[in-house]
This record gives sequence, structure tokens and C-alpha cells, in this order.
Amino acid sequence: MPDYAIIWEWLAFAIRWTHVITAIAWIGSSFYFIALDLGLQKAPHLPKGAYGEEWQVHGGGFYHIQKYLVAPEQMPEHLTWFKWESYSTWLSGLALLMVTYWAGANLFLIDPSKMDLAVWQAILISGGSLAIGWLIYDTLCKSPLGDKPTVLMLLLFVALVVMGWGYDQIFTGRAALLHLGAFTATIMTANVFLIIMPNQRIVVADLKAGRVPDPKYGRIAKLRSTHNNYLTLPVIFLMLSTHYPLAFASEYNWLIAALVFLMGVTIRHFFNTLHARRGYLWWTWAVTAILFVIIMWLSSLGLRVEPLEEAEARPLNAAQQRIVQSAGFDEVRDIIGGRCSMCHARETAFEGIWHAPKGVLLQTDGEIADAAREIYIQAGLTDAMPPANVSFMEPEERAKIVRWYRGIGTDKLAWN
Repeated sequence: MPDYAIIWEWLAFAIRWTHVITAIAWIGSSFYFIALDLGLQKAPHLPKGAYGEEWQVHGGGFYHIQKYLVAPEQMPEHLTWFKWESYSTWLSGLALLMVTYWAGANLFLIDPSKMDLAVWQAILISGGSLAIGWLIYDTLCKSPLGDKPTVLMLLLFVALVVMGWGYDQIFTGRAALLHLGAFTATIMTANVFLIIMPNQRIVVADLKAGRVPDPKYGRIAKLRSTHNNYLTLPVIFLMLSTHYPLAFASEYNWLIAALVFLMGVTIRHFFNTLHARRGYLWWTWAVTAILFVIIMWLSSLGLRVEPLEEAEARPLNAAQQRIVQSAGFDEVRDIIGGRCSMCHARETAFEGIWHAPKGVLLQTDGEIADAAREIYIQAGLTDAMPPANVSFMEPEERAKIVRWYRGIGTDKLAWN
């Protein structure tokens, strides 16, 4: 009989690998074209309709690049479209969201101390918020505010802060920052799929039909592309934040995220100005450093964790009860208590560990039940936990964890 937990773990790994690869491709091409666009130079010999040119050297060869502000007079025979990097990143990210947060909703998504949701309710809020967020953003861009890019950017920042705060009122801190990143990434990919690419297709169709393309399509695409440029770095931070409790488990995680968005602006402003050959704005790095110090200070104000007494008093749901009542659970609970809970606790007792790794707590029956599959993978099948076996977990104890988990039957669903 196949071990579905192992299959599920490798599926998640493969999707994450794909997501990282495609994200590197998307971010790399995005940064390159922003730098190229800002570095274009005027020249008297440029063809009709050309806006600027750039000479570059790479890989032992020279490249001569020209940009047409709207389009060339005639359509070239070969045209490379940059779109699949964005689409693949978003699609693989959505798959990873489903595998990690939807399938593992009880452990990673739902926080009963904030809102006691059923799994289907949490998933509906998770997916629905991404779609609704895009509709609100798109409406703002298509309103008269589209002609006021600075005001629009400020409103976008406010919307992102509000969304970060809203997510934190519903989901775990880890899921809140992850969803804010997914929310932002959805805006970025939808900009490419629903605005930039369709506008470019209109321009191409006009050229093929012998019509002069309308410059408005280029201006609209440029606005959305600029938004994507300034949102890229914060999205990367939000995706990586899931590994750092000081970022996601803080009482002020939504405010930390807001400051990170500002850091994204200051860093990109430095490089955008540099690529445009307008000098080095070193003050932006000073502002970035100050923002980062404030973030560290906010994280030091304490992590927000449900008190142990409240967690122990919380009734178990049906899935948790089934696991707690399974054969071998009492033995496994004792093993976890002796080998794992000194780190995965509200007050850690292991030197050098200040907060529960990845925010995972293993002090109550419900918490152990929610983390059943992770315990099986990390401490049963493998010796990943405890790290370097610092708490001296015995092979017999790992074997008991394996027998217990396989006896539950949850591995066939891979949802626990």
C-alpha cells in the first residue's frame, strides 16, 4: 500500500521547486526590462517611432537594443512574448497554497483563537479574497485615479495594509503574511494576464491591419508594470516570512508587512534612479535601514500566542478527536512531551531557541493532532526533528510514531 504522506510531501516539494524556479525567471526578466527601459538613450539615428536604444555586453557578445514607445511601423517576423514566467509562478504558487494551507488548514491556516472556522470556510475566504482584491484594485486603476499614479500608489499601499490587518484577524500569523503575499502576487500576475498582454495584442492586431496603434494602451500597460516593479521585493519577503516566527507570529505582523512594502519602494527607487542614470540616492538606504530597525523593534514586543490554559480548554473537533483516541496516541504524546515540547512550546526551554520553530506548538492534544502528519514525516520517517537529535530521540520512539500515524488512516487523505 502506498504511503500517501510521503507522496504528498514529495508533491509539495516538487511544486515548491517549480514555484521557486519560475519565480526566479519572472523576477529576473522583470528586473532586467525595468533596468533596460530606464537606461534607454536618445540617439539621432534611431528608426521612426523608436524611443531609445541601449548597448549591452554579455556572454562574450554585444547586444544593440531599441525600444518603440508604441510599436514599429511594420510587424517583425519573430516576436518573443514574456508572459509564461508570470503565469507559471502564479499557478505553481496557487498549487502550493492548496497543498500546504488548504490541505493543512487545521495546522497552518485556521487559528481557533481568532476565528473558529470550518476548513471549507477558511478555504473560501482564502481563495475569494484573492479574486475580490484584484477586482477592487482593477476598478481603482480604471477609475480617474489612473491618471494620478502617485495617489493611486498611495491607495494601493493603504489597501495592502488593510488586507494584511484583515488576514491577521482571521488566519494564523503565518497564513496571514503568506496570503498577503499571494494577494499581491495575484495583482501582479493579473496585471500581466488581463491588462498588459491584451493591450499588446491590440497593438499587434492594429499593426497587422495597417492601423496606427493607440498610445493609450502602452500608457496603461506602463502603469501596471510600474506597480509590479515596486511590489516584487515585498512579495519575496512575505513568502520567506513563513520560516521566521518573529515576522509572522508577532502581534504587529500586519504593521511589519506595511513597513516592508515601504522598504520595497525605497530599494527599488534607488535602483530605478541608478538605471535611469540620475545618480546614487544613498539616502534611500538610510531610510531602508531605519525601517528595518523599526521592524526588529516591533517584533521584539512579543509574539502573539494563545495562552496554554485557553488552548487546553478548547474542545477538540471531530478530526482531532479521532486522532487523540487512536491507538498509540498516549505513547506518542509522552514522546513529544519529552523530546519536542522543550522547543515547540509557548515558553521554550532549550538554549538558543527563543520561539517555537515555524510557530508550531506541540503542548496540547489538539496541537499534536493537528501536526500529526508533520510529526510523522519529521520525527518518524526521518530524523529531521529534533535537529541533530539534540533531545536523544530513540529509534524505538520513532518507530512508535510511525506505527501510530499509519494506524490512524489519515495518510490516505494527507490532510492531517
